[in-house]
Amino acid sequence: MPTSAPILNCVQKLVLYETRARYFLVGSNQAETKYRVLKIDRTEPKDLVIIDDKHVYNQQEVRELLGRLDLGNRTKIGQKGSSGLSRSVSAFGIVGFVRFLEGYYIVLITKRRKMADIGGHSIYKIEDTNMIYIPNDSVRVAHPDEARYGRIFQNVDLSSNFYFSYSYDLSHSLQYNLTVLKMPSEMLKTEEVSTQSRQDSFDIFEDEGLPTQVVYGISNEPYAKYVWNAQLLEKIKDNVHPDWLLYVIHGFCGQSKLLIYGRPVHVTLIARRSSKFAGTRFLKRGANCEGDVANEVETEQIIHDASVMSFTAGSYSSYVQVRGSVPLYWSQDISTMMPKPPIRLDQADPYAHVAALHFDQMLQRFGSPIIILNLVKKREKRKHENILSEELYPAVTYLNQFLPPEHHIDYIAWDMARYTKSKLCNVLDRLSLIAENVVKRTGFFVNRPDFYCNTARPDERWGDLGGFSTASGRMQTGVLRTNCVDCLDRTNTAQFMVGKCALAYQLYTLGMIDKPRLQFDTDCVRLFEELYEDHGDTLSLQYGGSQLVHRVKTYRKIAPWTQHSKDIMQTLSRYYSNAFSDADRQDAINLFLQVFQPSESKPHLWELPTDFYLHHKNTMVLPLERRSYTYWWTGGILSYLPLPYDEVSCEENKKKLTVRRLNKYDESIDTYTEFFRPYELSCFDDTFCLAMTNSAREFMPKTVGIDPSPFTVRKPEETGKSVLGNKSNKEETILQRKTAASAPPPPSEEAISSSSDDDSGTDKEEEGAPSQRSTPVKLTEVGDSTRMQEDFIHQPMREAYGLNLLEFPSEDDLLIYKRFVHLGQNQHKVERSSQQKTDSRYFENHISYFPNDSIYETQEPKVDRKSREIFESHVQAGRGLVQSLCKDDILMYREYIRNRCM
Repeated sequence: MPTSAPILNCVQKLVLYETRARYFLVGSNQAETKYRVLKIDRTEPKDLVIIDDKHVYNQQEVRELLGRLDLGNRTKIGQKGSSGLSRSVSAFGIVGFVRFLEGYYIVLITKRRKMADIGGHSIYKIEDTNMIYIPNDSVRVAHPDEARYGRIFQNVDLSSNFYFSYSYDLSHSLQYNLTVLKMPSEMLKTEEVSTQSRQDSFDIFEDEGLPTQVVYGISNEPYAKYVWNAQLLEKIKDNVHPDWLLYVIHGFCGQSKLLIYGRPVHVTLIARRSSKFAGTRFLKRGANCEGDVANEVETEQIIHDASVMSFTAGSYSSYVQVRGSVPLYWSQDISTMMPKPPIRLDQADPYAHVAALHFDQMLQRFGSPIIILNLVKKREKRKHENILSEELYPAVTYLNQFLPPEHHIDYIAWDMARYTKSKLCNVLDRLSLIAENVVKRTGFFVNRPDFYCNTARPDERWGDLGGFSTASGRMQTGVLRTNCVDCLDRTNTAQFMVGKCALAYQLYTLGMIDKPRLQFDTDCVRLFEELYEDHGDTLSLQYGGSQLVHRVKTYRKIAPWTQHSKDIMQTLSRYYSNAFSDADRQDAINLFLQVFQPSESKPHLWELPTDFYLHHKNTMVLPLERRSYTYWWTGGILSYLPLPYDEVSCEENKKKLTVRRLNKYDESIDTYTEFFRPYELSCFDDTFCLAMTNSAREFMPKTVGIDPSPFTVRKPEETGKSVLGNKSNKEETILQRKTAASAPPPPSEEAISSSSDDDSGTDKEEEGAPSQRSTPVKLTEVGDSTRMQEDFIHQPMREAYGLNLLEFPSEDDLLIYKRFVHLGQNQHKVERSSQQKTDSRYFENHISYFPNDSIYETQEPKVDRKSREIFESHVQAGRGLVQSLCKDDILMYREYIRNRCM
């Protein structure tokens, strides 16, 4: 049993009851054995009055409480016709409380959908919400602008890509969450909870002298940057029990199943969008005065063996990378209605103050090295994107002169757009070299030590892998920060290539593949590419107003010819959104994040000429202290590098944890009971409601005789679901596929002609002509699938299977088969008679620890004594001979009775 476990949120089902003077919010856990009650006053017109008695009720006590409330609020005592307590709405969580110009509203999650599962911890997507006005109509003071603020607030569609979890902290990475659980028990013992109630720590077996196993339940503070409802919960944060607080992130969450000969491996992609300096494409550029950049998204890919569910016994690996705008004071003027507004630098920053604040945050969260991949253009006829590179590189150089050499910020500048337009170079080949270098330097996280086979037969690229190695696995130190101008199309392709390289290392360290390499056109990479395209489309819609314009297929030069017209439509959609709807979306985001709080003494939100002063606080209030120009990092960070400061065991980080001493059978840490509910009658549709993409069903060919491995390169006509065509148009008949001929090395910088087109445009001279290194391949239309099946049924047996099964095998085939059988029967058996010659003997040196372990013979497993006793008692119980219960059995049964009935 582990010494620590994450604490599950005990408020997962809510029911709102209504009276004329109060709202009663009743919350329960999934098993409906523990209840909490919130009382919300409705007689205050503008204040929020919430009372939480912080008492845990059982089901019987809650029924009695609601019955007394119903009886006490009836208009006439004893009257049954008019109920004094009415059920208003059922919900799954509280988003928060918000006030405009009148009273407060409560925002409840009324519909949810399960999107992913990580170690038994479910991740949900908000499907629908309900915004309820709290004060009673008799005390409501109407305001003419209240309805308009309500419409602006609801422009933030909470049913679009907002996620939450009751037991897993989505604002932190998997590495952070598992590192907290592995803290030494000596540190956790010092965190005794003095305010813990007798009810939480009471042990019914303490007086009987039975032994109890103590487990430390741990819950940590969320990372505020990626929480989108933190300000909505600020009003009640200090007054209610933490179980009522449900933190929501915004971004993307997707999960797919990779089947490796029946072994399930879950590939999860989580993107966390920053709530600081958040907004739309042209209205939020660069950084604010606190170092928060626009369009900052942290993307994490998690790989785990789904055959084992728990964090302690399972194998989990993750890799994190970041995208974000260039950390400078810059913007673009959209008043001219130009497709590409000119870039201008708003403020001079000779000492890189804003860049220092930004990289200080990254060092604290990710450690070192910080690697910058700058994809903006270098050579342009009219200077546009290059303005940013000319300012960013000197800023990084200035900051590096004060850091130790081993922790310098690495800067990689590569003009991806110029390489794309050239016919003589392969963009993805160059990106794969960059990705290999980056992953080797940062490493990745894995919660288990290396396999013995990786040590006995190490790969040539495995030895120089970076990161931080521990006895229990590896940790990622540092992060790759990718940016172009918009951080959309080019950035998503670059992140995909880095993620593909990291995926190969992750599968290798989990024992799924024999070499850390993955090739295109395999089921595994196709599944991963589709996941990343959904991820890119979602982030592009949130920031730019349209889906991706350039995809991985575009840079591989295998996109169909109809993709050009779709790219033009996406460009027009993005331009329309930026010109006409981004301002309203920006107002909604500012109101939702409480960057702007309405007041009768201030101008209204729609009356402000700009929101610059809302996001740059130093323009309104002078800073109390000025940061050093040389020691620009937070104190204490350098002493722990390359490890991230947020994940080390220090006193400051211990203050962010809430630790409780619990019994190992307590429901608040029992993930297995929470997920499977073994004591209830449940159905498969509820327990396994997550329908994810399956590599065997979606991508593996259905033809007989094809290798079912997801790491085998497929031809276009073999795929079950082609990545080459658009997902919404499956009737494309002519696709472009890149040939297998080796490409020449990338040309020098002088050999490539410069261009000034932006990321959403294409080269007009090369637009209509196909690539010189591509060949047209004609695929069968969808309408011909039935005709193909009929033809396949009537095919001769020799054409279908390669031989006629009705014919008797030839003598040569029988002889080969008999030799193979004889070889298998005599494997590892050596004649030791003295008459046998020495040269006829065959000795084999085993790499495995087991002397008889091979593909032909295995050593039988050893069963310990305890397992034998359990099996024997199970057989005896089947025969009717039941043994007397031991102390552990009595402890487990009484703990079950206490959780279910007491």
